[in-house]
Amino acid sequence: MTLPPPPASQDGLAPGRGGGTGEPSSALAPPLDPQRVVREQVWAALRAVARPDSRFHWDFSSFIADFEGSEACAERVRALASWDRADLVFITPDNSTEAVRHRAIEEGRRLLMTTYGIRRGFLYLEPGRVRPGEERYAATLDGMDALARPVTLAEISRLGTIGLLVTGGSAVNLEGLRIGKGHGYFDLEWALLSEAGAVEATSEIVDVVHDCQVVDLPIDRAAHDVRVDWIVTPTQTIRVDAGGHPLGKVLWELVAGTEFEQLPPVVELARQREGGAP
Repeated sequence: MTLPPPPASQDGLAPGRGGGTGEPSSALAPPLDPQRVVREQVWAALRAVARPDSRFHWDFSSFIADFEGSEACAERVRALASWDRADLVFITPDNSTEAVRHRAIEEGRRLLMTTYGIRRGFLYLEPGRVRPGEERYAATLDGMDALARPVTLAEISRLGTIGLLVTGGSAVNLEGLRIGKGHGYFDLEWALLSEAGAVEATSEIVDVVHDCQVVDLPIDRAAHDVRVDWIVTPTQTIRVDAGGHPLGKVLWELVAGTEFEQLPPVVELARQREGGAP
């Protein structure tokens, strides 16, 4: 999907309010966020193929939507060599990744997932926890809540290396830079798993999106942004050759004073840094 370049900023004057004449106002308009512009353009296109959520309906700022063809994406992920190698996989709690979670559970893979918004940390599902016939239910967020068990970062560090991480997103460019809902959850998840020693620089990251969410557009990279190795759509499997991704690190200066500061794994890591008990 080729989008017009988003404006880097808007430094003109805001339209006047009087009589609808559009006369300049003395107040400067606030700068436009280029990623927000891209996100909203993609969301407009996504509406035609997305599946609504019973909690948020069409509010794409609150969830990563499932879409027509996500089942085909799951089959493409299964065809990756890194899927075959991975005994332990991390898959985000996005609607668009449910089909991938289903396949992982069907194949008896160990599965790690965060709760919504990381508010209750991580969940770990062992193969023996799912009875035959319950695989599809287990792949849902309700099923994971019922069948998986909460795990701390200390426990995750003892599970072994996560060979493959699968996430969704609002948009991604051909250099592997994602735009999520605007909260930065996956970037934080990667940082937390890196700090726990659960991933390696060779661990591969897959972004599952619809074709309309792939944008041919440069995206400014922030210090905490994580590149993906693969972009998987219903019709394409795209290998991103952009030099890989270094291990993450929690940027405490960005966490302080935000909602992230009170998330259980962040609190646990902060206590470890301070030399306290987990």
